[in-house]
Amino acid sequence: MVQRLTLRRRLSYNTKSNKRRVVRTPGGRLVYLYVKKQRTLPKCGQCKEKLAGIKPSRPSERPRMSRRLKTVTRTFGGVLCHRCLRERIIRAFLIDEQKVVKVLRAQQQAKTTGKAPKVPKASKTSKTAAAKPTKATGKSK
Repeated sequence: MVQRLTLRRRLSYNTKSNKRRVVRTPGGRLVYLYVKKQRTLPKCGQCKEKLAGIKPSRPSERPRMSRRLKTVTRTFGGVLCHRCLRERIIRAFLIDEQKVVKVLRAQQQAKTTGKAPKVPKASKTSKTAAAKPTKATGKSK
């Protein structure tokens, strides 16, 4: 005759969170062993590729894990993969270079035509005027 098994928890329904495995104990009894859900690796925010160097874990386990297991010591480590980060850095650099080239072209064109170059001005806020204390009260505006 087959040994009957009793549930160890109250939940009796066959759900994703209530998976069980039958295990034989050293005493010879058959008991249920509750199986946890499979751990997953975080994915890159841009290309959705699995991130390397990070330990797979369930969301509830992450607060108890140390920082070195959850991230990589790099900018956007644990958020973006190395390829997407490299792409982002190169794109930012090239955009800055484009701005410099635009200014240089305008200056060269101005030399050849004899007109004053139109250089885009950086917007300045009057923080220095607002931060100066008044003579009457001694407080800043």
